[in-house]
Amino acid sequence: MKVGFVGLGNMGLPMAKSLLGAGHALTVWNRSPARGEPLVKQGARMAASPADAARGADVVFSMLADDVAAEAVSVGAQGIVEGLGKGAVHVSSSTISVALSQRLTDAHASAGQGYVAAPVFGRPEAAESKQLWVVAAGAQVDVERVKPLLESLGRGFTVLGEHASMANVVKLSGNFLIASMMEALAEAFAFTRKSGVEPRQFLEVFQSVFASSPIFANYARAIAEERYAPAGFALRLGLKDVGLVLEAARAAEVPMPLASLVKDQYLGGVAQGHGDLDWSALGALVAERAGLGKPPR
Repeated sequence: MKVGFVGLGNMGLPMAKSLLGAGHALTVWNRSPARGEPLVKQGARMAASPADAARGADVVFSMLADDVAAEAVSVGAQGIVEGLGKGAVHVSSSTISVALSQRLTDAHASAGQGYVAAPVFGRPEAAESKQLWVVAAGAQVDVERVKPLLESLGRGFTVLGEHASMANVVKLSGNFLIASMMEALAEAFAFTRKSGVEPRQFLEVFQSVFASSPIFANYARAIAEERYAPAGFALRLGLKDVGLVLEAARAAEVPMPLASLVKDQYLGGVAQGHGDLDWSALGALVAERAGLGKPPR
């Protein structure tokens, strides 16, 4: 299959590599072209613009950091909609707002193109090892067409329905659960540590009793070892995602007081200059407020 890929960040690069390794003809674009050089050496073509990456492709993926970037590369000048042919499909794996997902659905429909929202769960190392979990939604014919590509990205996927934004709702809900878990982990480690328990001891108990999920295990280890850089998922992106959760919750008239609390915690971390650390650095911020040590690094 002819595939385009737009956005070669911490997640996009290994995802594009998986598609190339699965034997697809790959064209890539990134704002900083140097990010694509490893893929070019393996046979990918570097595009001059998102439109160029989409031109002639059966399917084009995008993986961008936020709504601003996702909208610009999709419907902006020299964007995906401009280059993608009729009947071809745009798969957006970005974590974006429900409202933007609907706008992109409409833009592609007006151009005679398909649109599938397929955000992923997993950190960069999961993308490298093809252990992502994909949640996908969109018109059935489009989802069926891209299924072989989704299968090459991870260990499995869930199809949620024909409205693309349903996948974004599920992705935002999942990220909210992780963000809330981070707050609970941060407080638990600060409480046990200030009570004289070594972090590694509490980590051992946590891993033995609670950590059947690698998500819990990996973030607990990061907090116990105070290892927050390099970021697998930056704290400022955690703030962005919880903000999107609250935005969607307001639209749906769903009160989420815990989400508001978690958002303020992440906002505090960004305000203190820690936005580029991993979002598990919440552990260090809570510890610092408990008088347990230096700010995160």
